Amino acid sequence: MPDPALFDPAAIDPETAALNATIIANADQAPDQWSLPPAVIRDMRAKGIGAFPLAPKSPRAETVTIRGPGGPIALRIIAPPQPRGVYFHVHGGGWTFGGADLQDGRLERWVETAGLACVSVEYRLAPEHPYPAAPDDCEAAALWLVREAKDRFGTERLFIGGESAGAHLSVVTLLRLRDRHRLTPFRAANLVAGAFDLGMTPSARQFGEEKLILRTLDIHLFVQNFLRNGGDLRDPDISPLYGDLRGLPPAIFTIGTRDALLDDSLFMSGRWTAAGNRAELAVYPGGCHVFIGFPTALTERALVRSEAFLADF
Repeated sequence: MPDPALFDPAAIDPETAALNATIIANADQAPDQWSLPPAVIRDMRAKGIGAFPLAPKSPRAETVTIRGPGGPIALRIIAPPQPRGVYFHVHGGGWTFGGADLQDGRLERWVETAGLACVSVEYRLAPEHPYPAAPDDCEAAALWLVREAKDRFGTERLFIGGESAGAHLSVVTLLRLRDRHRLTPFRAANLVAGAFDLGMTPSARQFGEEKLILRTLDIHLFVQNFLRNGGDLRDPDISPLYGDLRGLPPAIFTIGTRDALLDDSLFMSGRWTAAGNRAELAVYPGGCHVFIGFPTALTERALVRSEAFLADF
């Protein structure tokens, strides 16, 4: 169980408190993201306009295209000369925003510190492509990696992970591979600020309207986009918190105490452990939603811990 002291507001360091205040102030002065079409917000994010700083593009990134259930799927690959493993990455953005090329800096870090090739999947986005488009694309891309990893990268040491909606899709992918294909190819999972109950946990419902990256309204509208054609909120393919989690790989759950999805990680890490899997819960005082997107000392501590976790496998 996490130390209760981690949740004390007094545990928040000045740098983190200042960052949160700046994020809120900037968001209060900017147009609400729901006042503009999704395509406009995607374009703004691609230009670095928004809450998260724009990551520089990796000069060694390449894109390969594979066949998917709804058409071609682009995979962004950043790899060292001789990878010691492969990190299958699923980006966040509420199933609505984001892209495989918007976190090259973090993926480059995995290349440099862990010697991992990184494969980030460009899955279809809602509301244009609602459920099950994104999970279908992630499943297809993961199956491609299982088939191709040895020949393309010289290793079958595979990891999976992502942030926010990407963490959600990572767990859905693990369940699909196990249940549909009898495959458990990933050695460990890196799950950052995941949304695991789309019916909304208490922290999500109670967060309110403070524009600290992700508020209650945002979660509600993201889920509406994702499930535009409907769906059972307790179906494990939609809300993996309700799934049979037995036989899944070790996982590290990274979450900040000022994240609306705090309970999702608290609950899922407990269920992961109860299912007989190894789970490490990493809680960071004051961390906002996907705080690892900001260059702070808190981010450095979180990244070092997640890197050390995966290194064990």
